[in-house]
Amino acid sequence: MEKHPANILRIGLSVFIITILSFTGFTPKSPAPLKVFILAGQSNMVGHGEVEKGDRGNLNYLIGNDKKGEYQHLVDEKGDWKVRDDVFIYFNHQEKIHTGGLTVGYGANENTIGPELQFGHVVGDHFDEDVLIIKTAWGGKSLAVDFFPPGAAGASGYKNRPITPGDTGYYYVQMLSIVNEVLGHLEDYVPSYEGQGYEIMGFGWHQGWNDRINQAANDAYKENMIRFIKEVRKDLGVSNLPFVLATTGMSGWEETHPRALSLMEAQLAVADLPEFMGDVKVVETRDFWREVEDSPANQSYHWNRNAESYFLIGKSMGESMLDILQP
Repeated sequence: MEKHPANILRIGLSVFIITILSFTGFTPKSPAPLKVFILAGQSNMVGHGEVEKGDRGNLNYLIGNDKKGEYQHLVDEKGDWKVRDDVFIYFNHQEKIHTGGLTVGYGANENTIGPELQFGHVVGDHFDEDVLIIKTAWGGKSLAVDFFPPGAAGASGYKNRPITPGDTGYYYVQMLSIVNEVLGHLEDYVPSYEGQGYEIMGFGWHQGWNDRINQAANDAYKENMIRFIKEVRKDLGVSNLPFVLATTGMSGWEETHPRALSLMEAQLAVADLPEFMGDVKVVETRDFWREVEDSPANQSYHWNRNAESYFLIGKSMGESMLDILQP
């Protein structure tokens, strides 16, 4: 077959470009892997920060009285709730899947928020790549039973298979099952996903109330948390997975109950362990407590349903996560 001179020139130019690229070390970029974060815990990770209810402390109130401009990024120029097109969330709550672009309404219902909202904005603003947050949280769950990791039960794992709610480790297994299910169908939850792969970047945890009202669970919390981190890393296949824990700081600095104080001490101590230095951080949340008169409800175990508390928890968790990822 006769070769046209233009084709010969085009082929020669292509070979020249490839040769140059090989010497410079530059190769054309493929789509970057999706950045994945997992948020887990009990009802305060589910999220009960009110968007509208109450006279003070709801999200509308915070935006309307925002003198420092801390909340304006949550709304667009029309005043509607902004929906991000680069940060996505998956939350299977009470057998109903909530998924889509990050905005308000991914808490316990469409009128509440949890830590996911500002956490998502912090990490989303940092990364050029799209972000997916997988939230696995259930109300009223303890680390001593529901999230109890298999390794803490012994070398052979659980004595009995956790197959129903209330079984030891049931929600630990559910958490991993949901994460694996979502990771296997990313195209269903991230519109831009085209098979470019993913990176599990970090794990966020906010839980503790059900362990701080039980003495045996309270006493075992530190060791259970240490094992939990190790087991999560092993089961997700990320040996040094960044882990951020937010303390159970409800009632603020006025809290005096011995079990509450000892549980927070156990949580804070985890980050100081030599084996976790540099890749585990703990967020002190007592500063984020807001009194009843400044909140939508008198419900201390849910941060008085104050949106500012949940916003600040998510913000601090996100910033701590970035501190680990970019020390």
